[in-house]
Amino acid sequence: MEYVHLGRTALRVSPLCLGTMNFGPTTPEADAFKIMDRALDEGINFFDTANVYGWELGRGATEEIIGRWFAQGGGRREKVVLATKVYGQVSGWPNDNKLSAVHIRQAVEDSLRRLQTDHIDLYQMHHIDRHAPWEEVWQAMEVLVTQGKVVYVGSSNFAGWHIAQAQAAAEKRNFLGLVSEQSLYNLMERRAEMEVLPACEHYGLGLIPWSPLNRGALGGALQKAKDGRRSSDQVKGIIDKHESQLEQYEAVCKEWGEAPADVALAWLLTRPAVTSPIIGPRTMEQFDGNLHALDIKLSEEQLATLDEIWPGPGPAPEAYAW
Repeated sequence: MEYVHLGRTALRVSPLCLGTMNFGPTTPEADAFKIMDRALDEGINFFDTANVYGWELGRGATEEIIGRWFAQGGGRREKVVLATKVYGQVSGWPNDNKLSAVHIRQAVEDSLRRLQTDHIDLYQMHHIDRHAPWEEVWQAMEVLVTQGKVVYVGSSNFAGWHIAQAQAAAEKRNFLGLVSEQSLYNLMERRAEMEVLPACEHYGLGLIPWSPLNRGALGGALQKAKDGRRSSDQVKGIIDKHESQLEQYEAVCKEWGEAPADVALAWLLTRPAVTSPIIGPRTMEQFDGNLHALDIKLSEEQLATLDEIWPGPGPAPEAYAW
């Protein structure tokens, strides 16, 4: 495994990040344990979760599963760069969501308890809170870093402007600020190239793409539909909108002898600022398939072909500020 630095930090993480959102709702705990063990065996040391995953209000079921896996020992916790998130609604009370100092303080304690650990390596703000001043947010995060409960802070679903605001406020406090941004980014959904990628490059943030297969649409969805396999309503809508492009994409992947999902992941690994795309396997078979993406080296000609099928917005910032 060739490890990469998380943004401008000295922290080294695997070039694929194990997403755990399926653990609990669709992947039974025993299978989740096997996938996490296999990930470590393969050298994947970067795991991502969130306090709302499991989707039972206030329970944090996915964090609990990871915590029970850590509790087995064997160096599991020590080997993992653990990322979780704060923001989502965890009860019906008014301060049990978003980014007030009160909620950040309580949320981190709850996550630590569920995860059965004494620290979180990367604590990510799941969304921007437009009512939380950066002075409040950074003061709360600084306390957690000083206490040793959080090592690094990241963001998720931020715009480039939010990243700029956050970093300007952190610099005034002589605080490291954000080290990563977790963003929707894939071959089909390239709006992040307009401002998020340039902001990450400028401020030294590692970009962690979520939904690298665009909800499965880039995983051979068109062929699966033709074979009679069921797709979600979301994927059906994507197929209806992009059927011609998907036909071209799946055809070139077949010509190259690679699975569409693996090509989509391999493409992300060529993008500037990208640290580790998040893979979210429901099964061991899917996990094994994701690993192959690390072996694919796309040529300039192949990258150009993908740009023809899935054109991006163009060079930033000129694509917007012409």
